[in-house]
Order: sequence, then C-alpha cells, then structure tokens
Amino acid sequence: MNIAVYSQKLDLIRWLVELNDASVLAQIKSIKENTAVSVAELASVERGLSDFQRGNVRPHSQIKQRYEKWL
Repeated sequence: MNIAVYSQKLDLIRWLVELNDASVLAQIKSIKENTAVSVAELASVERGLSDFQRGNVRPHSQIKQRYEKWL
C-alpha cells in the first residue's frame, strides 16, 4: 500500500475517533454504504476534510455567533 494513502487513512481514523458531530458521521456512513450521495456532496465532504487537515476550522460557537441574526 502506498505510504501516502496509508498516512491519509490514519489521519482520517484519528479524526473520526475525535469527531462528535452526528451529521458528519451520518454523511460518512452514507458514503460507506454507497447510498445516494451526489458527486457534489462527496466534493463538499472532501473540501471539509481538506480544510480540517489544514487546520482551517472554527468553533461552532463562533460560527453560531456570526450567523445568529439569521437563525
């Protein structure tokens, strides 16, 4: 197995162990089960994972505060 692929898998495993967002887990489960996940949804998940790996994340409380007027 390619070492880069193995490393990516380990990173995902570590991330999944720490993940507490039920909606993200549901999306990942859907991908695993190969149910009707569109190409756009897969691309969105991949962008999110890429952002996470680069550390481009913000706490939920910060985002909630930013969009509070629309909620």
